[in-house]
Amino acid sequence: MTLTTSPDSTAVIALAETRPTIWHKLRRNPEFWIGGVLVAAFVVMAVWPAAIAGLFGNGDPAACDLSNSRVGPGTESGHPLGFSVQGCDLFTTVVYGARNSVIVGTVVTLGTSLIAVVLGVLAGYYGGWLDALLSRLSEVVISVPLLLGAVLVLNSVEVRSVWMVSLVLILFSWPTAMRVMRTSTISVAGRGFVSSAKSLGLPTWKILGTHVVPNTIGPVIVLGTLQVGAVIATEATLTYLGIGLQAPAFSWGLQLSQAEPYFASAPHLLYVPAVALTLCVAGFVLLGESIRQAGFQTTHGAA
Repeated sequence: MTLTTSPDSTAVIALAETRPTIWHKLRRNPEFWIGGVLVAAFVVMAVWPAAIAGLFGNGDPAACDLSNSRVGPGTESGHPLGFSVQGCDLFTTVVYGARNSVIVGTVVTLGTSLIAVVLGVLAGYYGGWLDALLSRLSEVVISVPLLLGAVLVLNSVEVRSVWMVSLVLILFSWPTAMRVMRTSTISVAGRGFVSSAKSLGLPTWKILGTHVVPNTIGPVIVLGTLQVGAVIATEATLTYLGIGLQAPAFSWGLQLSQAEPYFASAPHLLYVPAVALTLCVAGFVLLGESIRQAGFQTTHGAA
């Protein structure tokens, strides 16, 4: 028996074979590779700071000598970037500062994404009074500027640890992603495969976990990749203003704050942590933007 293929079906198969996948789009985007390399570098710093800091012969951030306070780069072997205000190796302290920044960015992004998925699905799927309640709650939270809300809350606590700062940032960061998730859920909940699952008598939890969440979580993932860099910048800003992390924690914002009186006489105290912060934020932004572009172009590619 010979199978025949209609011209229309042949065109559909050819389109499916030639339509670019997300990975195909990503690997052709230089932003993806630049962002990926930067993110990978800072993740390695965060996970193995001692190994990276020891590449230049000094991996102990507690090995400080006040006689070396603010000494510039290249004056001593094994200290290529000079010394901090406390006489610590500046390269080492900057490397250790990556850990708290990456932790805060990751924890806040995961926390806001989890809240967004749960509340967004509940609001979009059930609708009615629950949707109205959660939507009004998100409007109240989003009406408070992130920095202002964080300043008010963090000023009222005595210990501002990495986890406390992350919790406060989560508190004021979830509404945007929740709204995106709600809109996606409303769109998917009305589609045929969800109606079919309901008619088959599947329990609600299984419908949500099998059919709704997998088809709505994509935009939240993309938003989360873009959010990491913004969260890291926000944490550094709060710490620089004296409201974020506290000494003896390692933080780029804290290093900039402590070095502020010496910017004119010891500019390396500004440049080194500022460059590290900029590269870290840029890496996550470039990576997130490349993923957003690839997802959008693949989904909305011309037919």
